[in-house]
Amino acid sequence: MCLWKQWKRVRTRYRELRALGLPEWVVHEFANARRGPWRMAHGPMNRALGNAYWQSQGLMSLTERYQSLRQAW
Repeated sequence: MCLWKQWKRVRTRYRELRALGLPEWVVHEFANARRGPWRMAHGPMNRALGNAYWQSQGLMSLTERYQSLRQAW
C-alpha cells in the first residue's frame, strides 16, 4: 500500500510495475485502475509484490517472526 501511494501518477505506476517484470496487459490494467491504495493492496499489488519481493528487500515476515518467538517461549 505504501508503494502504491508513492507512485501517484499513472506513468510512474506503469514504469515501476514494468520494472517488476509483470506482463504488459497486467501493468496496463493495474496502472490505470481507479481503485484506492487500500483496495489495490489486497488484490493486484499482493500478486505483484509477494513475500519473495519483501524478503529480497530485507524485511522479515511478521508471521515467521511471530512463530519463531512463540516457539522460543
